[in-house]
Amino acid sequence: MIGFLVRRILAAIPVLFGVATLVFFILRLLPGDPIALMLAGAPADEETMNNLRQQFGLDQPLIMQYFTFLGHIATGNFGQSFVRSEPVMGMIGEQFVSTLMLTLASTVIAVLLGAVLGVISAIHRNGWADFVIRIISLLGISMPTFWSGILLILIFSVHLNWFPATGSGGFSRLVLPACALGLVGAGFIVRMVRNSMLEVINEQFIMTLRSKGLSERIVMYQHALRNALIPAVTMVGVQIGELLAGAVIIETVFARQGLGRLIVDAIMNKDFPTVEGAVLFTAIVYVVVNILVDVSYSVIDPRVRTSN
Repeated sequence: MIGFLVRRILAAIPVLFGVATLVFFILRLLPGDPIALMLAGAPADEETMNNLRQQFGLDQPLIMQYFTFLGHIATGNFGQSFVRSEPVMGMIGEQFVSTLMLTLASTVIAVLLGAVLGVISAIHRNGWADFVIRIISLLGISMPTFWSGILLILIFSVHLNWFPATGSGGFSRLVLPACALGLVGAGFIVRMVRNSMLEVINEQFIMTLRSKGLSERIVMYQHALRNALIPAVTMVGVQIGELLAGAVIIETVFARQGLGRLIVDAIMNKDFPTVEGAVLFTAIVYVVVNILVDVSYSVIDPRVRTSN
C-alpha cells in the first residue's frame, strides 16, 4: 500500500506543475493592467505606478516572474493579494470552509441520489421506473449548473418561499446551491451505477448465488451492489473535482462566499497572486481527493494494488 501511495503522489507532481504553469501564463495573456485596476481609476503619476510594479515584481522579465512564482509555490508561499494586501493563503483559508461545505453537501446528494436511483433503474430494467430515472439523469447531466440554480431559485425561493435565494451561512442557504450542484453529479452516477449493476447481474456468480436459494434482496444489495460500486467509486472522485469547479459558478449565482467568488473577483481585478493561489489550491484538493479515491478503490478491489 505504501508503494501504491508513493506512485500516486509522484504522478500528481507533474499535474500540479502543469496547472501552475498554465494559470501563470494565461493570466499574463489577459488584457488589462493589474496596477491600473488596483488603483481603481484613482489619479497616479507614472512614478507611483512604476514603484508599485517594482513592489509586486511586475517590472521583471516574464521568465523571471515565472521562476520567482515557482520558487514561492515550492515553499508554500502563495504571495500577497494585489488588491487587499493580505496573504493569499489566509484569504483562501477564510473562503475554503464555505466551498468545502457546499462541495461535501452536493457530493452527499449526488452519491445517495445517484446510487439509489441507479440500483432501482438496473433492477427494473426497461420498466417505467427505469425510463423515468434515465430521463431524470439525462436532464441532470444536460442542464448547466447556472440554469438549474436559477430554476431552483425561481421555484423554491420566489414562488414557494421555502429557502433564501442568496447568501451564505446556515443550513437553509446551503440547500439550493447544494442541490443545483448535486443534480449534475447524480446524473452521471446514476448511469454509471446502472451500467455496472447490469454487468454484474449477468455474471456467473450471481446466478450461482440465486441457485443456492439466497433471496433476491441479499443477492442484489450484498453481492451485486458491492461489485458494481467499484467503477462508481472512481466516478465519485471525478465528480468531486467537477463539483469543486462548479462551485465557481454556483457561488456566483447564489451570491455565496467561497473560493469560487474569490477567484471570480480576483480575475476581474487581475489579482494574479490570488487567482494563482486559489486555482492551485483547488487543484491540490482535487489531486488529494483522487488519491484517496484510488486508495479506497484498491481497498474494495485489492487487484488494483497488484496491477499498479
